[in-house]
Amino acid sequence: MKEIMKCVGHQQTSQLLHNKFIVVLGDSIQRSVYKDLVLLLQKDKYLSLKQLKSKGEMSFEQDCLVEGGCLSEMHNGTEYREVRQFQSAHHLVRFYFVTRIYSHYMRSILDEFRHGLKPDVVVVNSCVWDISRYNATWLDNYKKNLHTFFGELSGILPEETLIVWNLTMPLGERINGGFLVPEIEHKVSHLRYDVIEANFYSGTLADTYGMDALDLHFQFRFSLQHRTKDGVHWNAIAHRKITSLLLQHSAQAWGVIMPLTTVEHTEVTPQKPAHGNATKPAGVRRVVRAFNYHHPPNIYFSNMGRHPSRGNYYNGYRGEFCGAYIPFGYMNPPPPPPPPCYRHVHVRSGFHHRPPHHFEPYNEPHHHHHPFVMRPRHARHHYAPYTHHRPSQYGHRGRYY
Repeated sequence: MKEIMKCVGHQQTSQLLHNKFIVVLGDSIQRSVYKDLVLLLQKDKYLSLKQLKSKGEMSFEQDCLVEGGCLSEMHNGTEYREVRQFQSAHHLVRFYFVTRIYSHYMRSILDEFRHGLKPDVVVVNSCVWDISRYNATWLDNYKKNLHTFFGELSGILPEETLIVWNLTMPLGERINGGFLVPEIEHKVSHLRYDVIEANFYSGTLADTYGMDALDLHFQFRFSLQHRTKDGVHWNAIAHRKITSLLLQHSAQAWGVIMPLTTVEHTEVTPQKPAHGNATKPAGVRRVVRAFNYHHPPNIYFSNMGRHPSRGNYYNGYRGEFCGAYIPFGYMNPPPPPPPPCYRHVHVRSGFHHRPPHHFEPYNEPHHHHHPFVMRPRHARHHYAPYTHHRPSQYGHRGRYY
């Protein structure tokens, strides 16, 4: 069986994230999101099974363990900590392991953002631990914590920061993860349905607070062959797709035209029904790269002066939760704006264009947007954060801890 996937390569990733500070917050799946990004910044390779399974190691692909992990006690409790960081001459990527979207530990992370270096991109998810390890009736607490987290994060970070909320990926009917302790085994049978409900609330709230919601549940609902035997985690191919989706959206948000690479994966495990698990994780057996087009379709990238996501709403996943109940007045997202007008515009700069100090904004017209990302509503501009434009925050290869 063959599977064709359009991916972002090492060169595109390195150039797009040049002089950028990226923060990833979340659980073990988000850790793998961080690892795949760190790997792709250095080489065109996929994560190995060992790298996907490892946690708390001292070093991964030239990064370093800053806090927690093997520096302290390794366990599967809610107080487990792991902070990782990768730093090169022009890239800074940091990961925080969190088990709850808002807690005393999360407040300490937000304080670091408030008083320290401001991220250019924040990729965050917290769901499975929240809805399984803390309260039997999780919904009210989860919604309250989401409100608090989104509100504080919006107040701390500058408007230019790109905040992406990853919706939780599909769980299997039978699961076996680090969060699954004997005390909550009775929740396994309905946990995958709880995730769908939690995704509805978190995605809607993220959009209400002006953040971007990437619907990974929708994206991977027919890619269950890439889910591993434990019913929770995903293989290297899935994580490369996640990385590509995040980078494609970042490029569009910054008004950068980024070519994609067509990758062919062979001998992929046949797809299983939505309620089952893959019999074995699918790996990369043979990859054939074909640089077969130079201009990506407008459905992925647009040339806009303002942030493209503020112009349209993706409402694709809401139909899956039409039976969910939301208290009246609890969430009041603004009504969607009228449909944009499309017209052809001359492209001012391509992906390989490097202005001396910062990327200039594109022209104002509206084009198609990425189909699986909710769109916020204010302008963000692509800039080079390590140049003389922001000398008070960024030193040359300074230390951040």
